[in-house]
Amino acid sequence: MILVCTLGQSWQVIPEAYALLAPAKCPLYRNQPHLLQFSWSLFEPALPEPSELWVITTAGTTHGTEDILTWWDALGRPVPLRWYRTTAIDGQAQNEVELIRELILRVVLAAGPDAVLCLSGGRKTMSADMQRAGTVFGCRALLHLLAPDGGKDIVGRLKSEKCITPLPTDLPIQAVIVGEGRRNDLLDIEPAIIPHDYPVSEGDFAPTTPTKEWLWQALAQRERDGGQLLANFHADIAREETHENWRSLYRLPPVTIARLRQRIISDQDRDWLKALPKAELHCHIGGILNLDEQIAVGKAVWETVPDNARPQARRDAQLWLSKPKEPGDKRVEFHQDKQRRLCMSACLLAETEHQILQNELWPPHDRRVALKSHLWGFSAYEHPGSLVGSAILQSKVATATYARLIKQRCKRDGLAYLEVRCSPNKYYQGFLHDFHQALIADDHAPDPIIRLIIIADRRRDDDIPAVVRMALNAFQTYPKFVVGLDMAGDEQRGDPQKLAQYFTAAFEACLRITIHAGEGESADKIWKSAYHLHADRIGHGLTLVENQELAKRFRDRRICLELCPTSNREVVGYHDPDNPGSAAIYPLRKLMDMGVPLTLCTDNPGISQTTLAEEYITASRMISEGLSTKGLSKWEALALIKQGFLHAFLPAAEREALIKQIDQKIFNLIASE
Repeated sequence: MILVCTLGQSWQVIPEAYALLAPAKCPLYRNQPHLLQFSWSLFEPALPEPSELWVITTAGTTHGTEDILTWWDALGRPVPLRWYRTTAIDGQAQNEVELIRELILRVVLAAGPDAVLCLSGGRKTMSADMQRAGTVFGCRALLHLLAPDGGKDIVGRLKSEKCITPLPTDLPIQAVIVGEGRRNDLLDIEPAIIPHDYPVSEGDFAPTTPTKEWLWQALAQRERDGGQLLANFHADIAREETHENWRSLYRLPPVTIARLRQRIISDQDRDWLKALPKAELHCHIGGILNLDEQIAVGKAVWETVPDNARPQARRDAQLWLSKPKEPGDKRVEFHQDKQRRLCMSACLLAETEHQILQNELWPPHDRRVALKSHLWGFSAYEHPGSLVGSAILQSKVATATYARLIKQRCKRDGLAYLEVRCSPNKYYQGFLHDFHQALIADDHAPDPIIRLIIIADRRRDDDIPAVVRMALNAFQTYPKFVVGLDMAGDEQRGDPQKLAQYFTAAFEACLRITIHAGEGESADKIWKSAYHLHADRIGHGLTLVENQELAKRFRDRRICLELCPTSNREVVGYHDPDNPGSAAIYPLRKLMDMGVPLTLCTDNPGISQTTLAEEYITASRMISEGLSTKGLSKWEALALIKQGFLHAFLPAAEREALIKQIDQKIFNLIASE
């Protein structure tokens, strides 16, 4: 911290100010403890000792200069002492006033916003200029010192004792904090006002630059043009961005906005991303749990398995563990009896060593890139979730444990809103009721908000009409819980045009619709899903980038894409410097530039061993191509997070209220950094 003082005829102001902030080095106030406590009683954290002392003076104060140098030598010159002096003699003429003002402004600009400024030295005009400099450029504190009788007694004491001994208690001095300064936002709008453009050096100051380049005039002009400058700044941002950010963020200082726009997301931002309240729109219940959470569910279920069923479960588990892993073996084949599969899964999770399960579910020799082309096909992607989902959710105990762990995951990962999707027809009857009750049990906090999307499977097209009817009934029974209908599975199955009659019923009932499409298949598949099945959102939609006209239609109709970077890399295969194996560039940047509504999701965070915060880091890494294409900036990440809330399957009034609430939380987080 730099202490900046002005020097007039009362040179003792300099030791008074320095002693207040550095009592260990200048014991002037040792007998006046109220002053020694002063500097930290009003500030948190306390004002630190100055690392340098800067003195601004005029050519007419040579006597005071000599006195200060004598005092400084007596102290042993504890920190650098720098002098800045104008050629003005007494500062009474207008040109001298302007010269002194220019010097003060430049020195304070150079000292930076952490400086402490003393207003007590020199003429009143110097004090006024110092105060203005602090409020314009920012400062830690504006300090004023008041001494009795103009400080004459102190002058004598300083001369006789050279500050070696403290002042007596009968020489009271009062210190007053006038305030602190915050740098004016207008100064950071390009071209920003920075020290480099208004240099100042020690010694005599007599700038020869034209009057129009003087700093005090530049500040006056900047203030006159302030409103237009801010308007132009925000207009420039609006022209460049394709996705509007949170409204409150545009109130941030321009320098903060610029920093958010320039900072590219990386591993160092993991905690920052985690702290932001986020919305997760594409997350499957069968792949949401990590291994520790899977084990917790398995142990809860295993405790309920009857003793007479355990021997068979152990035999099935041993057979599954010992099954040869030959090429072409899908590895996830289980006994068709749901109860027997439930017991086997519970046994495996409850009784198998953690590392053995880890190696079985995520084989260390298998590279999880482009698994659609893997020897085991898509099942190689699904395999880590093979012991949970429909395998374990045949038990009420599993459902209750699942719900508890999902809520914990939301809070741990910073999810304010989650849409989890599943196929209840694959579980036991009554699952929806039990899952809903478990989610709301003993939960008095408003966060997280968890909603359910029901999935129809293209691979079981005969079941689709019944699944849609079940979804409509569930929507009527749990209108604030069941919010959407999805269709997933192999895109080559289930012609959207033929299935339209079933989805039209959901559309007419105002049940929101999201469709898995464009995950490796052509953009034509995406449009058929959006058009025939009335999709509000598309899961993945990666190949939309191949059809610009269709992308424009998605933008116009506000149809949102749910991108899942890690899952997309694992299933389809995209370039990732940390996971090499594919040359294709992830289309996030191109889709953003097209203005397509989109947000980032996890798909199956347990299977992909990721979190929503991690997906933003992964996406930034996957779209970066060195100098040619930059990664995802913090500003862009915040805009994509907003898209998640904008396209949540909530009633409009509820969604708008949530967005306003999250907007304020995000502003508070960013503004406090």
